[in-house]
Amino acid sequence: MSSSARYHPHYTIEDYRHWEGDWELWHGTAIAMTPSPFGRHGGLLAKLCTVLTIAIDQAGCDASVLAEVDWIVADDTVLRPDVSVVCGDPPEGHIESTPAMVAEVLSDSTRDRDLIHKRALYQENCVPWYLIADPLDSSVQLLRLGENQEYIHVAIDPEVELTICETCRLLLDLRWLSR
Repeated sequence: MSSSARYHPHYTIEDYRHWEGDWELWHGTAIAMTPSPFGRHGGLLAKLCTVLTIAIDQAGCDASVLAEVDWIVADDTVLRPDVSVVCGDPPEGHIESTPAMVAEVLSDSTRDRDLIHKRALYQENCVPWYLIADPLDSSVQLLRLGENQEYIHVAIDPEVELTICETCRLLLDLRWLSR
């Protein structure tokens, strides 16, 4: 066995704070962020933030929509969802409590990460709602954390009602995303 195969570093949030560039930290493993996404991804991200902000405002909820803000999950895990919805005002710095919802906009370079690895991390850390938007076909998947702590697909018709922050009922009109 080579010496490199035996050495697998385990990084912490303290290491992460000193790195240059864009990184996530998954259970102590450094994950390089991909280069900036293309316009279609960015446009869908902007629409998604708008849809969520409008729904929160119309419901009169005390929640905030954040784009690409790091979530410090644990001493060895930092994630950067494309979109996070947090209860209350936006944090001064990074997100440090479990978001009410996270959303990822798929791209060729992140598709597997978002659909498999980040989904597992969000589920493991009890994120109640996970929304996945695909700019290739303008589709949206909505997952809800079930009683058994596993994600369940929620039908979208093209509107969906969901509850965040315990008492805030949102009506999301997801048709907007495909326009």
